[in-house]
Amino acid sequence: MLKDQKRWRLLKDTKKGKFCFLIGIDNWSIELQKSEFYSLYLLLLRLNEQLFSLKNKLMDEESITLEIEQLPWFIELQGKKNEWSLRFVFESQDHTRSFEMYWPIPIAQNLLFEIKKMWESMD
Repeated sequence: MLKDQKRWRLLKDTKKGKFCFLIGIDNWSIELQKSEFYSLYLLLLRLNEQLFSLKNKLMDEESITLEIEQLPWFIELQGKKNEWSLRFVFESQDHTRSFEMYWPIPIAQNLLFEIKKMWESMD
C-alpha cells in the first residue's frame, strides 16, 4: 500500500520484514516497525482528539501548542486551530536508534489523516 503525494510518502510493505512502514517528507524518510507505527497512530489519535476538543474555544488567529509524551514518542503540535505542524522525537525502547521528524503545514494534517486511514484499513 502506497500513498505518494508531491511532498510526502506513506508506504506499507510487509515483505520488507521488521521495518515495513515508511514515512517520507521532502528529502528524508524513516522506516518503522509495525509496533512503532501503531504507537504513533494511537498518539496521533489522542492529539487529534485534544485539538478537536479545543477548536471551538480558539479564535482563527490564536496560536496553539499541544504536546504528548509517551515512550518511545514525544509529539508537539504547533500552529493555529486549522493549520499546524508536527514535530516528533523517537527514542527506541531498546536504545538502538533515535530520530526526529518534522511535518510542516499542510503536510501534517494530510499525513495524520492518511496514517489513520492506513492503519484502520488493515483491520
